Amino acid sequence: MLKMDLEYEQEVLFIRFKGKLQRNVCYKINNYIVPVINKHHLKKLIINFKDVTYLDEAGVDALLNAKCAMKRNKGKLYLCEVRKEISYLLKRLHLKIVASEDLALKLLEV
Repeated sequence: MLKMDLEYEQEVLFIRFKGKLQRNVCYKINNYIVPVINKHHLKKLIINFKDVTYLDEAGVDALLNAKCAMKRNKGKLYLCEVRKEISYLLKRLHLKIVASEDLALKLLEV
């Protein structure tokens, strides 16, 4: 199961996941998050992985879809608080991974 907390503040969409980002829940990113990114032409996205306990290849693919949507908008995407156990799966995506939301905000110049 995956829970999502979404917050939009200072032109930044924050997504805080809790649980397992795996095949049976990837539709939450592909069917809800990516369309929001596209519809509103979002340019700043921070995804917090602090409470993500598991990530599989389908989850990685869903994140890649979000990354591509942000790239089309000429936006920036940061992942933060990624656990070591799952960070190896994210390396091949060449995503910007930082230690905290605060650091991501500074890099986004908010």
